[in-house]
Amino acid sequence: MELFEKLYDEQENVKVRFVGFTTEHTRYDFGIVFTNMFFGKPLVVCMQTGRSTLLDPKDIEDIDHLQSVFRITDRQQAADLAEFFSVTIPSVHSYTQYE
Repeated sequence: MELFEKLYDEQENVKVRFVGFTTEHTRYDFGIVFTNMFFGKPLVVCMQTGRSTLLDPKDIEDIDHLQSVFRITDRQQAADLAEFFSVTIPSVHSYTQYE
């Protein structure tokens, strides 16, 4: 009996962008993986903490979500981060990932 049922095993060449920046109070270092997986949502990884999430424009507008996923206590810092992501992450075209 097999222990695991494989759901997917995909390979693709992806574009990755590494960006570091500072705001008035905080330094950020992110890796942004642009992939066709996950309905085209980029995978955003905080290089300092290892926390990651998939982000689309609606997620970026949700300041509470950004605070939660990246564990940011200051709302203004999360708003600064949202502003950065809004100009860095393109709009996602919705499509069906699994056919």
